[in-house]
Amino acid sequence: MKLKNLFTEDRAVSPVIGVILMVAITVILAAVIGTFVLGLGDQVQETAPQASFAFDYNGTHLVVTHESGESVTAGNVELVNSSSTTAWDDNVNNNDGKITAGESNTLNIGTASDGDTVRIVWTSESGSTSSTLQKWTYNG
Repeated sequence: MKLKNLFTEDRAVSPVIGVILMVAITVILAAVIGTFVLGLGDQVQETAPQASFAFDYNGTHLVVTHESGESVTAGNVELVNSSSTTAWDDNVNNNDGKITAGESNTLNIGTASDGDTVRIVWTSESGSTSSTLQKWTYNG
């Protein structure tokens, strides 16, 4: 083994390969820094709350009650049926802006026909995401 030659050798990577490696490192570094500067690395997805609702229909009115799960901001919830969209009326409860377990809301849907559907739709604060939390379908 020629250990002495290993330490005295003057050969290295060719200049062309060295330039290619430096350009590649610069491009990768610029891409990583650009991602964080432009805010692409820290986007937060807003997820729908996990909540359970009960429905009680008496022939003309549908009472929707939050049974369990996370509290939901009242301003982000709408009751949607085939003929209208109604915001959740927080004034009928404790008027704190949140829908918590035990709170209810009444929706006047008139006489329901088979297949009529009411959905509880949640929309995120930014308005970019929406989700149906629960759905009720009349089966007379």
